[in-house]
Formats: sequence, structure tokens, C-alpha cells
Amino acid sequence: MNKEILARADVGGDGWWREVERQGAPWVEPGPAGQCGVIFLWRDPEGDERASAIRRVWINISGVTDHHGNTGPQSLERIAGTDVWYWQTRLGESWRGSYCFIPCRDDGAFVTLTMAPVDRAALRNAWRGLFAGAVADRLNPLRAWTNGRGHPVSALHMPRAPAQAAWREFDKIGPVAGRTLPPLPAPAGLERHRWLSERLGNTRDIWIFTTGRRREAERPLAILLDGQFWSRQMPVWSPLLHMTRTGGLPEAVYVLIDAIDTRQRGRELTCNPDFWLAVREELLPQLATWAPYRADPATTVVAGQSFGGLSALYAALNWPGHFGCVLSQSGSFWWPDRDLAQAENVPGDASRLLGQIAQGLGDGQALKAFIEVGAREQLIHRVNDRLADLLRRRGHQVDYRVVDGGHDALCWRGGLLDGLAALWSGMSPMPWLFTRA
Repeated sequence: MNKEILARADVGGDGWWREVERQGAPWVEPGPAGQCGVIFLWRDPEGDERASAIRRVWINISGVTDHHGNTGPQSLERIAGTDVWYWQTRLGESWRGSYCFIPCRDDGAFVTLTMAPVDRAALRNAWRGLFAGAVADRLNPLRAWTNGRGHPVSALHMPRAPAQAAWREFDKIGPVAGRTLPPLPAPAGLERHRWLSERLGNTRDIWIFTTGRRREAERPLAILLDGQFWSRQMPVWSPLLHMTRTGGLPEAVYVLIDAIDTRQRGRELTCNPDFWLAVREELLPQLATWAPYRADPATTVVAGQSFGGLSALYAALNWPGHFGCVLSQSGSFWWPDRDLAQAENVPGDASRLLGQIAQGLGDGQALKAFIEVGAREQLIHRVNDRLADLLRRRGHQVDYRVVDGGHDALCWRGGLLDGLAALWSGMSPMPWLFTRA
């Protein structure tokens, strides 16, 4: 049906665009063998090809057309004589991911990268050079957000993607043409503090969020790395409250730690003992005075994504007496040697394969780990497969999940809640938490 709309005589007219805006985009239709046909649309603000200087509209889809994907850079096509650009593809019916458009007046951004084999490092750098011009999809009815790279993205969920019911409140406010959406209001139970660390020699924001006060000393603790993202770009407060009120999570204390900036993040979240000693010796004692919690490693979760996923496991392996539960998503376990991890075909020696992260494997008490990775992450998928197997063979309890997606917060946000629920599954929610919304 949607392909027929593209072929209509009035394509690109004001009435045609009003119909498209009412319907929303992208267009998703059932396809063969568990696939869905997807059509993306973009309206050229400068008009048709005679009036517009735009020569390409690159589409960056997480794990599909980005540097992780196998298709190479893709541009929408213009329907001649109109302001309509479109691109169509097939995606698995369980796929989920974010995307953005990048209109360009120069069509040569990827010319030197079209020859095989693909240089993925060069491809990644080429995409980075374009992100300053990225725009979200104004036809998408779901809320857009700013991703970790600092540019706007939109959300796309295939019909059989795992449910993310707790995020519906966030999603339902879609893009507003010509202006920025207002920030979501801060909920009760949220505090922001400044943490001055003598050991690290820096100061940063931390956010403390409590989801109940009935039995404060029994509340488990979750430490969320990259706290600036989960507090600002994709606020996790409402989903956590939803899960608590519907019985999926116990009342708990959450502390979100700001990464400060990209450079500091690369220093502190790559198996840095000083960072975790500062958390253990400086932050946690102060936290106990602000928000009492159950100081039990069996219920204390460290959660992170990418470098944060690496750091979360590093903390638990080295200080299991404090951090007994790991929630790692798309962990960068190729660190510190991407080339070595890429070339390694057999697990072999754990310390050689996984660098410093693996040196603690098997030491101390058994850990509970929820590890999630995207099927389209290639190298990260492979090293997470190996790591999950290594952890199991060393006696750790591992819940390992591969999702149909990429290196993407749209996947992580669902897995974050699922992982917390799994790691705290032995803690029976209080009866009053079963009041259904």
C-alpha cells in the first residue's frame, strides 16, 4: 500500500505530505520469512532538484548502515521533480534501533571507502565527520533524543521486538516541528549532588534516585555508569517507577555517576582501579548518609554500556566483596587491543584474549551477571560470546542475551530494566507493589 502512495501523481504535493504526516513514518509492512519491509521518508526543505543544493541524504541506522553494518553507506533517493527523498530496506521482525538523516550538499563523503575490503576504522571516522549535520525524523511520531555522540536520533521498533512497556511514557511525545521538546519533569525521590573526589582529583554530578522509603535499610543498590545519559538524554526515572509500582523491581536506591567527558570516560571506565577505589572509599560512604541502602554484594548491581559494561565487570571481578552483580550491555571486551580481539579465533588464554578484565576470572566469590549484546555488533558480539563462556566455566552465574539490534541505547534501555529485574529476582517485591497501573 505504501509503495502505491509513492507512485501517485500528486506525490510531493502539500496534500500528499499532509497525508504522510497523519500516517507517520517510517512505513513498516510485513514481509517474507520473518522480515519487514521498511520505507524511510524525508522532505527536502529547499524543494525539488532544481531549487535544492542537497545532493545526498545519508541514513545512519544503528547496526545496519553505520560502520557496524554490512551494506555500506546508504543515501535516500529523490523522486524526480519533487521534494521527496526515500529509502527502503528489509529488517527482521524482532529488530529495534535508532537512526538519523544527514543531508549533504557534497555527495563525495564516502567516495574513497567504496572499494572492498571495507576499512571500518576509516568508515567510522567518515561518519563522525558528518554527524554535525544529522537530523531526527520529523515524521516519526515517537520522541527523538540526543545519543551518546551528541546528535539527534529517532526510534524504530519492529512488530516483534521485545516489549518495552515501561518506556511508553517517554516515547509517546513525538517530535515538534521547528522547536525542541521541553525536558521531562524531575520526579519525587531524585536528588543531584556534586562529588569531589580527592583520589581522582575531579568533581562531577551524581544523581540519587530512590523508589520507596518503607524499609530503607533493605533497599538494594544499583550503580549506573554514564549517569549523564540516563538522567538527561533518556531519563530512566519514570521507567524505574513503573517497574517498581507494577512489581517488577523492589524498592531500591539508584546512583548515577556522570562520566564528565569523553576523554575522562576513556580513562576511568577502562579497567581503572583508582576509579573504583574512589567509588568504594569516597562515594559509597557518603551515599549511605544520603540514601540508606542494603550494603550487600549479593544485591549490589553495577550497570554499564560499552566501556561502562567493561568497567562494571572489572569492578565485580576485582572487588566482589562490594559489587556482586554485573549488568553489562555491549561491553567493550576487545579492550585494550581491538586488533588482537578481532584476530583471535579460539578463546585460548583468558588474560591474553581479554586483557586486564580477565585477570580476575575465577578469583573471589561467584558473581551474578546479566550480559546483553546486539547481534549486529560484530566484534563486540564475538568477544561477548567468549566472555560469557569463560565466566560460566569459572563458576559464575551468567544470564546471556543476544538482541536483534546494534550498539544502541534504544536496545540498552529495555535490557537495563530486564537486567535489574533478573539480578534482583530473588528479592520478593512487597505486597503493596502489586497495585497495577
